[in-house]
Amino acid sequence: MTGFTIRPLTPNDREQALRKVIESWGGESVIVHGQAFYPAELPGFVACAGDEWVGLLTYRVDGDACEVVTLNSWRERIGVGSALLETTKQAAAQAGCRRVFLVTTNDDTHALRFYQKRGFNFCAVRLNVMQQARRLKPGIPHLGADHIPIRDEMELEFEL
Repeated sequence: MTGFTIRPLTPNDREQALRKVIESWGGESVIVHGQAFYPAELPGFVACAGDEWVGLLTYRVDGDACEVVTLNSWRERIGVGSALLETTKQAAAQAGCRRVFLVTTNDDTHALRFYQKRGFNFCAVRLNVMQQARRLKPGIPHLGADHIPIRDEMELEFEL
């Protein structure tokens, strides 16, 4: 099945969102640029195929910027991630944001390719910050995709 719909997260979704965040991110929080965020408490969008969640994006708005905090697609290569990202860009523009940005780690070459193909550009690199992030969330692994050491944060942005 490739059909899915995108809808905003609702208060009734928070328990399911929390389960999905814990499954996908190894805990209730994610650490980004030295801060802990709790994605299940943030606004977001869910992609559904019938009653099944096939994707989840959470974000936060800060001034004129919208930060994508988490993006998960549990069905690859059918457009779930792209649709969630596009929906978020539209919501950010309606909220008066001038840019959408996100942070990933240096090891996540899959994510880096995905975002660049969708028009995101590098705007910052924070070297060796994952050591500090592990103080806030000790479960962050030292090795990531393809056994690449997880050291740095890579920030990408899309100007609206």
